[in-house]
Amino acid sequence: MTVLAPVSPKNPDRSPHAIGAPLGAPWPASARRVEGDILVGGVSLADLAARHGTAVYVLDESEVRTRALAYRCALPNATVLYAAKAFLCGAMVRWMDDDGLGLDVCSGNELGLALAQGFPARRIVMHGNAKSEAELDLAVRSGVGRIVVDSFSEIAHLAALAPADEPQGVYVRVVPGVAAGHHAAVRTGVDDQQFGFPLSGGFAAEAASRVLNQPHLRLEGLHCHLGSQISQVEPFLIAVDRMVELLSTLRDRYGIILPELDLGGGHAIAYRPGEPALDPARYAAAVLPRLAARCAEHNLPVPRLVVEPGRAIVGPAGVALYRVLAVKHSPSGHRFVAVDGGMSDNPRPALYGAGYTAQLVGRFSREPLQGARVVGRHCEAGDVLVPDALLPEDTRPGDLLAIPAAGAYQLSMSSGYNMVGRPPLVAVRDGAERLLLRRETLEDILRREIA
Repeated sequence: MTVLAPVSPKNPDRSPHAIGAPLGAPWPASARRVEGDILVGGVSLADLAARHGTAVYVLDESEVRTRALAYRCALPNATVLYAAKAFLCGAMVRWMDDDGLGLDVCSGNELGLALAQGFPARRIVMHGNAKSEAELDLAVRSGVGRIVVDSFSEIAHLAALAPADEPQGVYVRVVPGVAAGHHAAVRTGVDDQQFGFPLSGGFAAEAASRVLNQPHLRLEGLHCHLGSQISQVEPFLIAVDRMVELLSTLRDRYGIILPELDLGGGHAIAYRPGEPALDPARYAAAVLPRLAARCAEHNLPVPRLVVEPGRAIVGPAGVALYRVLAVKHSPSGHRFVAVDGGMSDNPRPALYGAGYTAQLVGRFSREPLQGARVVGRHCEAGDVLVPDALLPEDTRPGDLLAIPAAGAYQLSMSSGYNMVGRPPLVAVRDGAERLLLRRETLEDILRREIA
């Protein structure tokens, strides 16, 4: 690790005194203001940008691990899986292993990275609505604990791959007919979309029947995922009601009592001040009694609960840093602040209209705040990172902007658009920094060329 050098007291804009109180959500808990700068994990964001260039992503390791521990404390008798699709790298794999979480992966490469880091395969659950035969084969050969089956054809393919002497544990993904999530594109618990088996029409029960008829498969439980950015517990309670009713139906019809129930993830975080988040303790206080009560009504033993938080663990730990390249004013009065990143490293605003906040760091400005549209560098009118930011009137090229709550579904969804290299990722903790992922370079891009 590289230890942070002291901030020079000669720069009046970044004096080391007057460290403020915690900034609060959506910032990491360690975030503190120091005059015009912000420290995260005891490390200056301005110094990080100077050392690593921009765009650059910063990840507060303590925030990640504190949030993982919060789930384990709130749900001590449940299985907590980190949803790797939110963001995965070798360090995240090791942190989750150290903290006793399992992993929820949805591609062969996510699985391969976890295995390469020595993560125990038995603590991995693999799902996805369209898994290739090669991915299923890797999962079976690696000995993953559970595979979530998502289609009738997948049940047959998986049964052909699984060994006779050690049946593969599976979940059936159920669509419980519960609408939840901040945008239609992420509401996965409703009918008429590509995931799972609907409760309606008897599809989910039929899927369970087909698994039970395959001697190479072992049905361990049911799975559902309602959507993303769910800030209220009520949708999960409705899902519990419907999933327990299906457990009862399967018991009555086939004489089987399933020991596990996976309610997925989708727990909301705050992206802007004042936005609601779903606290794991509040989730546990509502879901656990409801599950026990519904099982008692149906004379069922309470299954082991499985949850899959991803964004809720890594999202608030991340901060994206960008350098201002240009400031423009339109005839209608809009101010455009263009930065050296955009939809190639954060496609969420373009995909879902996701909202963020932006903060000037690295210098102190006494100018009043005015509305600004923070836009990216890409050749798309929709490349807008923050449409309604409040930035000082004197924001200018060369300034540094920080966007908090950047840990989930940004680097994991980053692309090669305009061949802008993917940004580096730097972990911070206790005043020290460590580069986890280096910047993607032109040399990396050229290596993929064959002729």
